[in-house]
Amino acid sequence: MVELEVSADEVHDFAASLVRLQRVAYAVEAALIRDDRIPALRESEDELVAAGLHWLLETENGRIVGALAYQVDDGTVDVDRLVVDPVHHRRGIGARLVRRVLQTAPRVVVSTGRDNLPARRLYEAAGFAHERDREVLPGLYVSDYASRS
Repeated sequence: MVELEVSADEVHDFAASLVRLQRVAYAVEAALIRDDRIPALRESEDELVAAGLHWLLETENGRIVGALAYQVDDGTVDVDRLVVDPVHHRRGIGARLVRRVLQTAPRVVVSTGRDNLPARRLYEAAGFAHERDREVLPGLYVSDYASRS
């Protein structure tokens, strides 16, 4: 596996691959939470680039197999998305990306589908504390987590 760090200014070079990866990864989450209203599931390449996110990537044989996107606001890192190719699930890719982002700031926050138990277990195993559940769209709930500083 090769690890890459991609700035918001460089992401356009990876946008097509990231959109494909998001679609297959978020299709799995949509099935887990029984709701396909995940915005990144339908995001275009232009929208992905316009989001202005920083990316941590894992590649294998030149192909992106995992990605974590984040933004920094007042010293807090907000994980915007974590996606892993379903073919590569259970290989530690998501956990490695989370460990890498935890090294970037003293406080890291993340949200995931309330019913996405694999993601919730991953964040809890990495030391995140569950803060709350909230309804982001009618009938669609997310769980908010923060790193323990």
